[in-house]
Amino acid sequence: MSSPLGTPVDRVDGLAKVTGAAKYSADRSLDGLAFGYLVTSTAANGTITAMDVAAARRSPGVLGVYTPFDPLRIIGPATNRSGADAPLQTKDVHHYGEPIGLVVAETFEQARAAANTIRVSYDVRPPATSLRDGIPTAVEPPMRDDEPAVVTVLRPGVPSIEAALDSSEVVVRETYTTPTQNHMAMEPHSAVASWKAGALTIYTANQGSSILVPQLATAMGVPADKIHAIFPFTGGAFGGKFNTYAHITLAAAAARELNRPVKVVFTREQVFSATSTRPDTVQNIALGARADGTLTALRHDAWGTASISRPFVELSSHRTSRRWYATQNLEISQRVVPLNVPGTSIMRAPGEATGSFALESAMDELAWKLGMDPIQLRMKNYAATIPGGNLPWSSKHLDECYRIGAREFGWDRRPREPRATRDGNWLVGTGMATAAYPAFRYPATMKVAYLWDGTAEVSGSTSDLGTGMTTVLALVGADRVGLPLRRVRARLGDSRLSQAGFVGGSCGTASVGPAIMAAVQAATRQLLTLAVTHADSPLHGTPIEDVRYESGQVRSRRRTVPFEAVLRATGSPRIEGEASAAPGNETRQYEMDCFGATFCEVRVHELTGEVRVSRMLGVMDAGRIVNPKTARNQIIGGMVWGVSAALHEGLHYEESGRLANGTLADYLVPVNADIPDVDVHFVEYPDLIHNPLGAKGIGELGIVGMAASVANAVYHATGKRVRDLPITLEQLLD
Repeated sequence: MSSPLGTPVDRVDGLAKVTGAAKYSADRSLDGLAFGYLVTSTAANGTITAMDVAAARRSPGVLGVYTPFDPLRIIGPATNRSGADAPLQTKDVHHYGEPIGLVVAETFEQARAAANTIRVSYDVRPPATSLRDGIPTAVEPPMRDDEPAVVTVLRPGVPSIEAALDSSEVVVRETYTTPTQNHMAMEPHSAVASWKAGALTIYTANQGSSILVPQLATAMGVPADKIHAIFPFTGGAFGGKFNTYAHITLAAAAARELNRPVKVVFTREQVFSATSTRPDTVQNIALGARADGTLTALRHDAWGTASISRPFVELSSHRTSRRWYATQNLEISQRVVPLNVPGTSIMRAPGEATGSFALESAMDELAWKLGMDPIQLRMKNYAATIPGGNLPWSSKHLDECYRIGAREFGWDRRPREPRATRDGNWLVGTGMATAAYPAFRYPATMKVAYLWDGTAEVSGSTSDLGTGMTTVLALVGADRVGLPLRRVRARLGDSRLSQAGFVGGSCGTASVGPAIMAAVQAATRQLLTLAVTHADSPLHGTPIEDVRYESGQVRSRRRTVPFEAVLRATGSPRIEGEASAAPGNETRQYEMDCFGATFCEVRVHELTGEVRVSRMLGVMDAGRIVNPKTARNQIIGGMVWGVSAALHEGLHYEESGRLANGTLADYLVPVNADIPDVDVHFVEYPDLIHNPLGAKGIGELGIVGMAASVANAVYHATGKRVRDLPITLEQLLD
């Protein structure tokens, strides 16, 4: 039987989703269900001095009103510097829209109506809401993996990065900014909680029960084995469902207090203010080069917002300029400005999405200043190792991405000068950028079972965020057990399944894939042992070394039987094996990344400044592509988000700290009319050093560099360089 890996297949859960049969968290309706509605702060910085809840308590159907003056029992840090949200445990507020109360009633409408009667008094302090204003007081943050906030690499004899820049023949020095963004997944954050015999069952979308369950156990003060999280479907996350937000802990605490199930669902406006955002950034980049394009110096200083309530560091410089291009002199720095804004957290390609806009825009500016083709400049500075390092990449075919992209996009046909191509009143331009993202892999445990009906089951507690992970489990399982895809069932999204880790950082397939491979081996060993040792087996008494499993059959020299015949004869409903897989010494011997190049054509109306993206191409080096259909979907989604970052998205704060556009009506994202057909090409080289499956990440890769591709194309079309996202009509008409 030929392997299904690499074959474009429909999602195995697609029918359930399009017919409405798929049950998301908010779809759960339990007997006796009550409904909670959040009360949120209308001050961004201050202390709650009073909350008048008398009218709310008297409202029809109300079962409970909880505030910092009458809180639910939740254990944990009130401002969530780590772990789960512990709302209502303090009277201090740190940002506008922070959850400060919960009303629970018989119906959602009753809870909402009662919540709207609550009156709150504050002792208000002036909030800090501007990253630019706070830059003079920025601080070096605690970094991940013990990496310093400032990294300097200098050629022997060079005293400083500024000396290296001063001695460069050509220098580009510019500042680039990116705004705050919200994940705004299609599925709003929700939780349905129910207690029975001291144990909690929680239905809530999340990116990994290995994170959720320990945090929730701490918040509830119960052992982790008393919490059962169920989340088979997640309607988008992008990093926005990693954290254990207030809706989860409040639903769990209220359900325990009232001794009945409670559902809490954020409104769309509450998703903007009560979850988390991508931090905004200010980035200074200086590039020095010889006249032939050789980089002689690179300096990248980045500042980002770190919310007081949920601080996070957007590693814009460390995740891009530290690794992407060869140079003997490099200095990068990262600083943060704590502000009274909603929590900052990871969002699709955290650091790379923002940092690539600055770096790839600056590289384009350097190419124009040198009179070089932008691809030629990147090839000139192609990195065999990271600056100051000596580890090779486990695989890197970025040069092939450039060449294929240039050929397929028709790059050589572009005129060199800006404003050289017109179509009536439309100015036409093209741009490109590099994409790169770390190839992560984490420990995972999976289980594979052979069933009496001739099917196989692959299971683990991992999540499907809409990326197609359910299909990946089935595909990898079908490949390893040698069965048609229709005979393999995937189970996930349940904390009581094998602990398969979390999904995020594009690590899912690379993590669970090797664990599935190992679990198939374990299950097959159990199957063969059963076949030769059980008295009722048709292969009983055959030496174990004389039997093998192949494509659904148990074979010996004398006889071949389907595996289900062994199970039925022995009265075994299933035979299963569980195994773990994790990174090893290769992580200390190689650098591991995914690579790509994005290309974009735009049309800019000369009279109105309107920008229309007319062509897009992504060429990606991401190892083995398990399912080209869903992989292409992921890259397209990332590229669309890059267009959105370039032309649409951005949250804006009023001086009070209130989000001026914190609704779907005001927060701009692309619609179908904004996006042309997108071409995606995979340069497929399985990376067997990274993991035995050879797959690397794709979910984050598509967004990286895409905003710069759009901005570079806008410059080529108009001759106007825009360094602040999103690109607006005013910037082009100024």
